[in-house]
Amino acid sequence: MANTKNAIKADRQSKKRRTENRYVAKTTRNAIKKLRSTTTKVEADKLMPAVIGMIDKLAKKNVIKKNTAGNLKSGLMKKVGALK
Repeated sequence: MANTKNAIKADRQSKKRRTENRYVAKTTRNAIKKLRSTTTKVEADKLMPAVIGMIDKLAKKNVIKKNTAGNLKSGLMKKVGALK
């Protein structure tokens, strides 16, 4: 266990960040699954900006790597582009 004031505070902060990052990551994964399961172009176009924003936010906070975010976005763009 941490034994200095700043180590105790750092531990509190890391726990808080971890729970928030896990929540945001799980929410993003669910949004990606929802986007991948859509069958209509209109619905996919509506969801796409929100999902892209979520992925970018995760990459900015280093929850996922930049290249992983780019690969996810690219795959989603291809999927949405192929819809009719």
